[in-house]
Amino acid sequence: MKSSTTINPHAAHPTSLTSLAKNLALHRELILQMTRREVLGRYKGSAMGLTWSFFNPIFMLVVYTFVFSEIFKSRWGGAAEGGGKTQFAVLLFVGMIVHGLFAEILSRAPSLIVNNINYVKKVIFPIEIMPIIAVGATLFHTLISTAVLLVAFIIFNGYLHWTVIFFPLVLLPLVILSTGLAWVLASLGVFLRDVSQFIGILITILMFLSPVFYPISAVPENFRPYIMANPLTFIIEQARAALIFGQIPDMPGLAIYTVVAIGVAGAGYAWFQKTRKGFADVL
Repeated sequence: MKSSTTINPHAAHPTSLTSLAKNLALHRELILQMTRREVLGRYKGSAMGLTWSFFNPIFMLVVYTFVFSEIFKSRWGGAAEGGGKTQFAVLLFVGMIVHGLFAEILSRAPSLIVNNINYVKKVIFPIEIMPIIAVGATLFHTLISTAVLLVAFIIFNGYLHWTVIFFPLVLLPLVILSTGLAWVLASLGVFLRDVSQFIGILITILMFLSPVFYPISAVPENFRPYIMANPLTFIIEQARAALIFGQIPDMPGLAIYTVVAIGVAGAGYAWFQKTRKGFADVL
């Protein structure tokens, strides 16, 4: 691809989900190549390289276990629900994995276009795949963290529930939702540079208003509807059911969540495609 090749940045672009599917199929090799580069680029120049992707979740799991089990003496809803120190650690880590996936995608989204101005102005490049690449790189680190979690669970308990096979299905609607929001935020980040600051605050709020550090049963009844309205709550609860408690997730609930997520993704993609005509004028 020659850098001298140019396009009209103000040209209209298709906004349908059909065009999105065609774009993803057409540029699948480019998406995989750039996702790989994104993952490797994060550790470029470090002595341990990609190994850090394994050590980071291990360190965090150890720290969370020590702080909440030894200092705060926290237990997860009593012995009947799995109140041991190690059980608390893995339950907590499941919540952190789900929140981390959502948080990383949203925090990176506002700068995706701003940090790649050349793709907007000077070369033929499908900039609509930039959020997809960010999601792919985030999923890689989520996979590593999940592997660390499963190994820890086996070490602590000596077995693994067969229901772990449902975990990808549990994450799928959140990934779709996050991608749709990433398209919206990537566009807004071009026109409103304060979006990144707002998202940073929102991510912190969502962490404490999600059942990451506590079970949903610990929330007073009058506040529970607000916690359940958090898009992370349902996914975290279903992830724990599949990974830790050996329960089959709520399939009807996941189906409804997926339909809503597809709607958000479609709207987010349409918004991005409609607003991208103004990117070149701002950047």
